[in-house]
Amino acid sequence: MPMHDWTRVPPNEYHTFHVLWLGRLVEALNSGILPAGYGALADYTAPPYVPDVVTLSTGPGPGRAERAGRAPAARPVATLTADEVVKKRPPGGRRRVTIQQFPGRRVVAVIELVSPSNKAKKAEFADLVGKSVQLLLHGVHVFLIDPLPPTRRDPHGLHAAVWKDLTGKRSVPPAGKPLTLASYAALGNDRFLAFVEPTAVGDPLRPLPLFLTPELHVMAPLEETYAAAWGGVPDFLRAAVEGRDP
Repeated sequence: MPMHDWTRVPPNEYHTFHVLWLGRLVEALNSGILPAGYGALADYTAPPYVPDVVTLSTGPGPGRAERAGRAPAARPVATLTADEVVKKRPPGGRRRVTIQQFPGRRVVAVIELVSPSNKAKKAEFADLVGKSVQLLLHGVHVFLIDPLPPTRRDPHGLHAAVWKDLTGKRSVPPAGKPLTLASYAALGNDRFLAFVEPTAVGDPLRPLPLFLTPELHVMAPLEETYAAAWGGVPDFLRAAVEGRDP
């Protein structure tokens, strides 16, 4: 199934698909994809700007691979000044999927599905990038799904913004591939590996690894869960996304 153009519908209507896809991902991962001792759960993260890494941490495949150690000059997190924090409203909460290891319920990976609100304002975007970076710095693997085109906050896409803050290195997607699928492995000792699949509207969703440890991964069930979620969208909304009469 091809990636659709989700800019054709308002954010509130995209939210329906967003919730459906996250639910299908949880269902598929828990239905035999994750090995014994791991489970996928729906999660909700809320403000403040400080990433909720402590709470989380205690409780290879196709694509372009990028490997890097942490650059000394790289910023550890996308930040706002104190004055900007006062002027901006706090970012809204986000739904996501966490992969937990049992017993102990230690979070080992997070799947973030980007929504329009994540890119709407500087505060929201800083929160998304900052939490992704902090999770990786604390050893939690991250999988980013961004079906939305770049904005002035991420002119080269979300992966480029995360990779720059994480490693200090530049990353530019190929022309005509503005959407992002990216899987990050935290290798330890400030070393990171990224599998990146630049994509575009009309492209199929290619598989990427979802890391559970630096040595262990499963293939994220993107194509089948996207199709299942799409099947749960009402026809009038599918028609709007496809640019046809219902």
